[in-house]
Amino acid sequence: MKEKQLIEQYFAAHKEQFIAHIQRLVEIRSVKGEAREGMPFGEGPAAALQETLAIAEELGLLTNNLENYVGTISINDFESKLGILGHVDVVGEGQNWSTDPYKAVVIDGKMYGRGTSDDKGPVIAAMYALAAVKELGFPLKYNTKLIVGTDEESGMADLDYYLSKEAAPPYVFTPDAEFPVINIEKGAIRTSFSASFACETGLPRVNELQGGYKVNVVPPEATAEVEGLELPDISEIASKVTTKTGVNFELRDLGEKKVHIKAIGIGGHASTPETAINALTGLLALIAALPLHDSEGHRKLRGIAEIFPHDDYYGAAAGLAMEDKESGKLTMNFSILSYSSSGQLEGQFDSRVPLCATEANTFDVLEPKLAQYGLKLVRGGYEPPHLTPADSLFVQTLLNVYEQYTGEKGECIAIGGGTYVHEIEGGVAFGPTMPGIDTRMHSNDEFIIIDDMLKAAQIYAQVIVELCGEKSKL
Repeated sequence: MKEKQLIEQYFAAHKEQFIAHIQRLVEIRSVKGEAREGMPFGEGPAAALQETLAIAEELGLLTNNLENYVGTISINDFESKLGILGHVDVVGEGQNWSTDPYKAVVIDGKMYGRGTSDDKGPVIAAMYALAAVKELGFPLKYNTKLIVGTDEESGMADLDYYLSKEAAPPYVFTPDAEFPVINIEKGAIRTSFSASFACETGLPRVNELQGGYKVNVVPPEATAEVEGLELPDISEIASKVTTKTGVNFELRDLGEKKVHIKAIGIGGHASTPETAINALTGLLALIAALPLHDSEGHRKLRGIAEIFPHDDYYGAAAGLAMEDKESGKLTMNFSILSYSSSGQLEGQFDSRVPLCATEANTFDVLEPKLAQYGLKLVRGGYEPPHLTPADSLFVQTLLNVYEQYTGEKGECIAIGGGTYVHEIEGGVAFGPTMPGIDTRMHSNDEFIIIDDMLKAAQIYAQVIVELCGEKSKL
């Protein structure tokens, strides 16, 4: 019987168990927390890692826990030629879920929950690929090692720790994106700007403004308190801004001519800001439209609104618009802003930059634009793009297996997201999401299509056979 048929039969027989194991992981709220002894990224990530390794042991795989930074899962104790890099930490759940984000509810063939697609479901898919190859008894001459991290969403200190202890296998992919093969990851600029100014005393004014919670997330909500205007004065303008931006506003009268404003958008991943509705830039559009006192602080807010206007997904107003054929357009997400009328503000943004970007054609352009409004840019946080040649044996093997199992044409693509392989030479992202599917990662109602995840696991199992089996050309 052919390998493909055996692999498909294995996953058909294990489908319910596969689903249950993803649910076990999703139920753990593994958002980064305060470091504790033996828990470098808090209780949640450590618990998720321990549960992952427990599941792997139930499947008959070999495990190792590196101080709750990273866990490894292996088929055997042979030399590791293939590495699969996944993670079980997640971003915060945010708001406006249709289901409990930690119950992993299955509806019409989809499983909803934080981490289902990023990256707990994919980790289970990769783990089952290892288990399938082992249980089916395919002859191997190399090991495949699944490397499971716990800090991918917050700086990847887990991967740094792992690489300080062990070398990465010579061939590595991460199941943390989409098919076919992602061989180009844009670079990134994640940095901040700040300003100090005289305490605001004139009216009307913004007393405080807060928006965003993580630099790589399109902010789904933002709030402000305005003093010196009545609620009806704001309501009419807010309605017009909603029509223009798609951001909704909830207004609450606090008395004494103070109004609380809550902007509600739709969150998303910073690498694809065009798929979300940025509540923070919508709120800034409203603030800029209000008849506020002409003060230093208000001029700075208006300046920010001009440099990072709503729906300017490609950095045109900031002077950063650029693109190339291989990696596409620069994208811009204005992520976080904190403002107080006492005289302080700080903003953060996340821009994904193409192969043609440099520090000179980004920082040198943006710095003077911000300086016009007295905003000081922090130079730093520049991450170069990542490129793996499309014609390598490794990439071509992945594409061939993808075509075999899907019947679709395999090709290499570029993304704005940065994955674990960004700084690993020769690494690529490979699934598990099928082309054209938006799983709402980093947003509310994140989901996976269960049959697609099973298909991805089958693809990974075949890749292991091709690259680590007796007939491997590696």
